[in-house]
Amino acid sequence: MTTAGITRVVTMDLHAGQIQGFFDIPVDHLGSASIIAKYINQKKEETDMGDIVVVSPDLGGVTRARDLADRVNAPIAIIEKRRPRPGVAEVMNIIGDIKGKTCILVDDIVDTAGSLCGGAKALKEMGASRVFAACAHAVLTDPAVERIQKSVISELIITNTIPLPQEKQIDKIKVLSVAPLLGEAIMRIFHDVSVSRLFDK
Repeated sequence: MTTAGITRVVTMDLHAGQIQGFFDIPVDHLGSASIIAKYINQKKEETDMGDIVVVSPDLGGVTRARDLADRVNAPIAIIEKRRPRPGVAEVMNIIGDIKGKTCILVDDIVDTAGSLCGGAKALKEMGASRVFAACAHAVLTDPAVERIQKSVISELIITNTIPLPQEKQIDKIKVLSVAPLLGEAIMRIFHDVSVSRLFDK
């Protein structure tokens, strides 16, 4: 990319933040947590969501869950999983109190939605009243949409970093636009103003 002449990168929700270190040009790594949190906080005002708990689908996603939890003023819980063989994950335990609460299962990428729907099912079985899910990048490879439709997930909140085709748009999926955040980042770069303030939004 740099060989092609790129002098700056603006990106959203890298799967691993360390990727920034592979560039020798400025990288602005924006997060979708602010956009998702704004939607959840608005939903809390308009409907009775009850006690909310933000849930990480694994130990590796705790930082992401904590970021969203701080923005919606909620505690976190963690799904403890083991992988008996490649491509298979079994829920062993839930770390945290989820009984009778509204869980928001947060991840960065949803591909086939197998792990997401499995995690949501485990949360319900262990006492959660409702399960919402949220992610930045919705790849939604078949049969993801069918799985989500049949799952216990009340709503999947995604951003439009990957356009959602018309045939995959269902009532259970809520798409939020990242345009305002990216637009503000571009304006700040253009006017030589700090972009880092956007990380705290």
